[in-house]
Amino acid sequence: MDGQLKHHLTVGRDYYQAGEFDKATPHLEAILEAHDDFADVHNMLGVIHYEAGRPSKARESLETALRINPTYTEAALNLAVVYNELGKYDEAKEVYAQAQGQRDTTGIDKLDSFVRGKIANMHAELGDAYVAVGLLDHATKEYGKALRVCPTFVDIRTKLGNTLRDLGRIDEALDEFVAVRESAPDFLQGRIHFGVTLWRADRIEEARAEWEHVMREDPTNRSCGVYLKMTAKTK
Repeated sequence: MDGQLKHHLTVGRDYYQAGEFDKATPHLEAILEAHDDFADVHNMLGVIHYEAGRPSKARESLETALRINPTYTEAALNLAVVYNELGKYDEAKEVYAQAQGQRDTTGIDKLDSFVRGKIANMHAELGDAYVAVGLLDHATKEYGKALRVCPTFVDIRTKLGNTLRDLGRIDEALDEFVAVRESAPDFLQGRIHFGVTLWRADRIEEARAEWEHVMREDPTNRSCGVYLKMTAKTK
């Protein structure tokens, strides 16, 4: 590798690792203009495209990285995330299994827990972004995708319940919170929001029971203290 390419690679990788993707991109692209066979450069550009909301471009870059190095686990993981974003769940499973040499696995549930967790959390983060700008229907879809990958993530299920409640889909929200309570009865945030949703449904006594449970476990919880004082007038 000549000195100029080495400079681009060093600087581009440093910017990439620092999360300064706009600065990293021209250096990485300069490398590929001279030599198109750097799998790690394609992988880095794939991540940059994905983070910039260009999943199709990300897919192209990451597929190229894996063609160059079929056992490139990091690129396989990143491509699995992108495939999942594009709704290509079988491809997500297959590409990671190939990198791991597990060609006989079937279904996204066969991905290891780290992969599933990363995919689920990326969908949840996108759901959070939609909530932040008021696109609640889009948020519910992302939280739903996350839960299809990791159905036991009660924090994400709680976010889905909250979003359904804010959309006025109270019965659906209650179903989610019942599932949270059944699977993780000690998850206090779920109990708090279950109470709020019951309150929205005018089921005051049931709401108070959830908040009282939280107060027994965490007597300093200010939110539940306020909720209980507020609803005491309705008794």
